[in-house]
Amino acid sequence: MFSLGNMLVRGIKMTNSELLQYCMAKMGAEQSVHSDWKATQIKVEDVLFAMVKEVEERPAVSLKTSPELAELLRQQHSDVRPSRHLNKAHWSTVYLDGSLPDSQIYYLVDASYQQAVNTLPEDKRRILAQS
Repeated sequence: MFSLGNMLVRGIKMTNSELLQYCMAKMGAEQSVHSDWKATQIKVEDVLFAMVKEVEERPAVSLKTSPELAELLRQQHSDVRPSRHLNKAHWSTVYLDGSLPDSQIYYLVDASYQQAVNTLPEDKRRILAQS
């Protein structure tokens, strides 16, 4: 067991609920349900950075990375696949109960969030940084 920010990380795989809690702790994070995809979308200022859902009855999250990192992750981990409903070059679906360590999933959430924030106008980024 170890601490990651304000979250206690156990030696077992995380659940969708735990991942959602981690995502919602990000500054400006808002969630909505995409009923057609049966997924919870997490956005910052209306820019998607994570989509939490069940895929093939397994807990999963779709996250945005660079195309190079997405390809590398998919080559190294069978539990990382192109996202079904999003741009496959950038978005990967990661199974939470698979081979990717929780710490790496948290890192990918952080990176996806930062990519979303970086697309925002400077004034909105400044407001988020001051929160």
